[in-house]
Amino acid sequence: MNKARSSQSGKAAGVESLPKAPTGIAGLDEVTFGGLPRGRPTLVCGGAGSGKTLFAIEFLLRGALEFDEPGVFMAFEETEQDLAQNVSSLGFDLEDLIAQKKLAIDHVHIERSEIEETGEYDLEGLFVRLGAAIDEVGAKRVVLDTLESLFSGFSNPALLRAELRRLFRWLKDRGVTAVITGERGEGTFTRQGLEEYVSDCVILLDHRVMDQISTRRLRVVKYRGTSHGTNEYPFLIDEQGISVLPLTSLGLDHPASKERISAGVPGLDAMLGGKGYFRGSSIMISGTAGTGKSSLAAHFADATCRRGERCLLLAFEESPAQILRNMGSIGLDLQRWIDQGLLRIESSRPMLFGLEMHLVHIHKRVKEFEPRVVILDPISNFTASGSVAQAEAMLVRLIDFLKTREVTAMLVNLTADVGEAKASGISSLIDTWVLLHDIQVGAEHRRVLHVLKSRGMQHSNQVRQFQLASNGITFAAAPHRKTRKDK
Repeated sequence: MNKARSSQSGKAAGVESLPKAPTGIAGLDEVTFGGLPRGRPTLVCGGAGSGKTLFAIEFLLRGALEFDEPGVFMAFEETEQDLAQNVSSLGFDLEDLIAQKKLAIDHVHIERSEIEETGEYDLEGLFVRLGAAIDEVGAKRVVLDTLESLFSGFSNPALLRAELRRLFRWLKDRGVTAVITGERGEGTFTRQGLEEYVSDCVILLDHRVMDQISTRRLRVVKYRGTSHGTNEYPFLIDEQGISVLPLTSLGLDHPASKERISAGVPGLDAMLGGKGYFRGSSIMISGTAGTGKSSLAAHFADATCRRGERCLLLAFEESPAQILRNMGSIGLDLQRWIDQGLLRIESSRPMLFGLEMHLVHIHKRVKEFEPRVVILDPISNFTASGSVAQAEAMLVRLIDFLKTREVTAMLVNLTADVGEAKASGISSLIDTWVLLHDIQVGAEHRRVLHVLKSRGMQHSNQVRQFQLASNGITFAAAPHRKTRKDK
C-alpha cells in the first residue's frame, strides 16, 4: 500500500485524506498507508527490548535526512552520549546532525523522590524546555522517551489523565509530529492504561520467544481518521535499522513474462521446449539426497551470471566456501561471479530466525541486491523453524513477492521419496517442477530427471538419465522425443 492508495480510499469515502508524515522506516509507511499522522502524537508501546527507542530515534533521523524535517529527542533515561553510541551502529552520525541544527537532544533527569505531587504541580517547566528546543532547530518532529519516567511521581489517576491530555494537546498546538514511547502494562498497552486513549495513533511492538526462536511483530492498534493495516507484521532489527514486512500487500496482479532464460544445462533446456524457463516464474527442483539438486541449481546460477544478471543464492545447509569447492568439482567457477558482483551466496541455519524473520531477511536482501534470480537451497529445512503448514505459508508469500518484482525463483526441495515430493503444499504455485531421483540398474545407481510440469510451454514427458562429471551435468542420448502441453 502507498500514499496514493490512501488518498484514493479517502476520496472514495467522500472525505479528505488525513495528512501523514512518512517515517522512512522500511515497510512501515506501507502498513500505515503513508506514515504517521502529521502534526499529531503517536504512542509507540511495548515491553523491554521490543525496539521502542530505536523506532523513535530512526523516525527522527530519517525525517531529518530524507524529508528535511528537523527533530527534537527528549530523553528521560538515556543520555546524549548513550544515544549517539546506540545509533552509530546503524551508520548515523548523531553529532554531525546536531552540529547542522537538524537535530536537538535534551536529556531530562527526573528524580521521583524530588517530585511533590500537589494540585499545583504541572508540566509547565517541561513545555518551556521542549518549546525552546523546538524553536532552536525549527523542529517538525518530536520524540519523548519514555512516559513512565516523566510521570513516575504521579499516583493520582485523575491528575495523571489531566496532565497527559494537556501534554498531547500542547504537542498538537505546536503542530509537531510526535512519537511518545511507553512501557507495556499488565493487560493494557501501557503502564497507566490511559495513554492509548488520548493518542491519535497507537503502535504496539512485541518481542516474543516460542520454541527458543525469537520473533518481533508490530501492530497498528488504532489510527484515528484513516484506514490502516490491522494485522500483526513481522519486523527485523539489524545494522540498517527497522524493517517491517507488510504481508497483506501482496496480490495476484503480477506480470507474466514470455521471455525464456536458460537453465544452464543444454539437455534440460531441450526438455523445456528448447528455450528454458520463463523469466519471473517459480521453479522447484525436488529429489532425494544425492540426486544432483544443488548442482542443477548452481548451473542455473552460473547461467544467470553469464547473462550479466545478478543471482542471490540462499543456502541453509552448506557454507559459501563449501559450495564453491563442491561446484568446482563439476567445472563451475562461481568465485569469479562473486568477484564481479553478480553472485551473492549467503548461508544460515533455518533455526537462526523464525519463519517470518527469514521472510523479512529475504525481502531486505532482494531489495538491496536487486537480483534477477533467487535460489533457496533447500526449502525443506524451513520446517525446523515451524510446522509444515507454517513453512508453506511463508513460501507462498515469498513466491508472490518475487513474482511481483519479476524475479525468477528456484526452490530446491529435499524429499524422502518421489511420492512425498508430489504431496508438497506449494505445488499448485510452482510453474516448472523438475523431479530428480535415482534408479538401480544392476549394480549401479543412475540419476534420472523428469519434468513433472511446466506451465505455458511444450515440454518433454520423458525420464532422462544424466551424469555429474568434471564438465558439469550431461544428459544421456535422448530416445524418440515426445512432448505434451501443460496448461
